[in-house]
Amino acid sequence: MKTESIISFIRKIYDTNQAIPLHAPSFHGREIELVSDTIKTTFVSSVGKNVDQFEKQIENFTGANRAVATVNGTSALQVALELAGVVRDDLVLTQSLTFVATCNAIAQTGASPVFIDVSRESLGMCPNSLEEFIHNRTYTDDNGSLRYTETNQIIRAALPMHTFGHPVQLDEIEKICRDHNLELIEDAAESLGSFYKNEHTGIRGRFSALSFNGNKVITTGGGGMILCKDLDDADMAKHLTTTAKINHEYEFFHDQNAYNFRMPNLNAALGCAQFENLEQILNNKKILADHYRAFFDSSEIKYISEPDYASSNYWLNAILFKDEDLKISFLKETNASGIGTRPIWSLMTSLPMYENAIQTELHNSQWIEDRLVCLPSSYCPNLEK
Repeated sequence: MKTESIISFIRKIYDTNQAIPLHAPSFHGREIELVSDTIKTTFVSSVGKNVDQFEKQIENFTGANRAVATVNGTSALQVALELAGVVRDDLVLTQSLTFVATCNAIAQTGASPVFIDVSRESLGMCPNSLEEFIHNRTYTDDNGSLRYTETNQIIRAALPMHTFGHPVQLDEIEKICRDHNLELIEDAAESLGSFYKNEHTGIRGRFSALSFNGNKVITTGGGGMILCKDLDDADMAKHLTTTAKINHEYEFFHDQNAYNFRMPNLNAALGCAQFENLEQILNNKKILADHYRAFFDSSEIKYISEPDYASSNYWLNAILFKDEDLKISFLKETNASGIGTRPIWSLMTSLPMYENAIQTELHNSQWIEDRLVCLPSSYCPNLEK
C-alpha cells in the first residue's frame, strides 16, 4: 500500500487539507461556561466543587471505590507507589515499552525499574516474561518478600501499562502478583474508557493512575487521578497530595512530608465539561478505529486491534510495518505532508538514565518499536454527520 493512498484516506476522514495532528483535544460542550464560572467564583486553585464532582464522575464511570484528583498522571503514579510501600532501593517490575513517566515515577520514589518484555497482542506487560523473570532470577525470603537474587533487593510491585488504551492480561498478571506477594499498580493513564472482560481498567490493582493531559481522551489541561480500592488508602492519598495539612478552621499544621499535588478547581471544571461528552467521544473513537481497520484489512500493513478479551478506547490508532525502513519512510512522508504520525516511544532501556537497569530479553518490545506507527486519532466530527 502506497503512502499517498493512506494520506488521502486520512484527509478524507478528517475532511481537511490542513495539518492533521496526532491527537488534539476536542472542546464541543460546556467547557467555556464551566471554566468561566470557576473564574467568577475565584475558586481556581485546589479547593472547589469541581474537583470533588470530577472525582465522583470518574468513580461512577470506572467503578473505582475512590478517586483522588492530582496535577498530572506522573504525580498520581508516584503517590500510588509510595502508598503501596515502595521505598528507596526497592525494585518495581514494569515494561520497557512505555512512556517515560511510568519509570520516572518509580525513580522519584528512590526505587529502580526492572524491565519485563511486552506482549505483541496487548503491547503491554507479558505475563509469560514476568513469570519467567520471577522463576529464574528471584527468590522469596523468610518474611515472604520477593527479592532479586543478584543483589537481594526487594521487588515490591508490578506496574504494567495499558498501552494506547489496550488492556494488558490482568487475570494472569494479578495471579502472579498474588502468588509472589507483589502489589499490583496499573498505569491506566491512556485507558479511560477501556474495559478488561467488562471491567474498567484501573480497578484490579490496589492503585492505578489516570491521565488527563491535553492529548488524552478527555482533558483537564494537565491532570491525573489515583484510583483506590481501599478507602483508607484513598484518604491517605488525598492527605499526601494536599501537603498533609490537618483540617482546622484557620491554623496551618502539617503532620508529615507531603506534596502539593491536588488538581486545581479550574482544571477540574474543564474535566467536568469534558466528561459530559465522554461517551460520545468514545463512540466516535470506535467508529474511527473501524474505518482504519477496514482500510488496512487487505493490506500488508497490520492494524492493531483490541485484544479478544478487551474493549479498548482506541486512544491512539496504530499500525505495524514489515520492517524499520518502511516505518521510517512512512513517518518522513506523512509528516512532510502535514499528517501527524508518530513512532512509539524509544525503549526505556535505550535512555541514558535506564540503560543499565535490570531487564529480561526484550524481543517483542524491540520488534514493536522497530515497526509501529501511530496514526491521527483525534475526535472526528465528520464521522457523525
